Amino acid sequence: MKKLIVAGLGSMGWPMASNLLGAGFDITPYDVDTKKVEQFERLGGTGGELSTHLAEADGLLIMVVNAEQVRSLLFDKGMAEKLKQGACIVQMSTVSPGDSAQISREVRAIREDLYYVDAPVSGGVVGAEQGSLTIMCAGNPDALAACRSVFEVLGSSIFQAGYSAGQGSAFKAVNQLLCGVHIAAAAEALALAEKNGLDLEVMVEMLGGSAASSWMLKDRGPRMILPPDDITSMVDIFCKDLGIVCDAAKQSRSYTPLASAAYQLFVASSERGEGKLDDSQVIRTYRLLNGKG
Repeated sequence: MKKLIVAGLGSMGWPMASNLLGAGFDITPYDVDTKKVEQFERLGGTGGELSTHLAEADGLLIMVVNAEQVRSLLFDKGMAEKLKQGACIVQMSTVSPGDSAQISREVRAIREDLYYVDAPVSGGVVGAEQGSLTIMCAGNPDALAACRSVFEVLGSSIFQAGYSAGQGSAFKAVNQLLCGVHIAAAAEALALAEKNGLDLEVMVEMLGGSAASSWMLKDRGPRMILPPDDITSMVDIFCKDLGIVCDAAKQSRSYTPLASAAYQLFVASSERGEGKLDDSQVIRTYRLLNGKG
């Protein structure tokens, strides 16, 4: 697999496409923002008629916001119909397990000669830039083998979640449950420390080396005690991702009260106009409730 269409040049898709380009893949970029496409082509991306490139591509890598955008690309814009026989649709966006499985069925309904690989990622913008993403993939064994060289450029950890579309997205839902709950728990703990007048820098250092530590505490904690600045992942991203977690739990009739509580925290922050802030800033909602907002 050497010739790819990369659809979605956002904060994740752009560095992923750039890393593939740097590794020698022939990358044709696509985005609704044509200026991004033109900019990527100036960096070495393949330009020209998209329909022609789709007919020649070994794979279509999709990194967009949600399932609706995935469907728009594949069906409304006709990308699934234009791909060559045997091509892989590598769906790497975060969508619900049910949506991923349904999209796979919709692809198969119009093209039985295509492969659909369910391969969401974890690691955020930093992971995308460094090529150190965690990739959770599910699909036909031959398709997964064909995608291996692509995944090895994009990620440092590749896990086979199964052979059916939806299983990769289910892996991601479990991952995001813990991520969201850990951020919410870290914010609650540091808000409690702040309410009690404790030194937050010392508190973050202490917690980071104790049994109470988590990756999210170490990463988000220092940003929680500073004014809003750099954004690595927005509050609104976790509104979406934890919404997917709650939907997946509902579909499987699973009891996930902590995920639901964390989801409400992120939604409350977003509804207060803070959805575009770094997700560490959910602590501001706790501060408001504690009378320190």
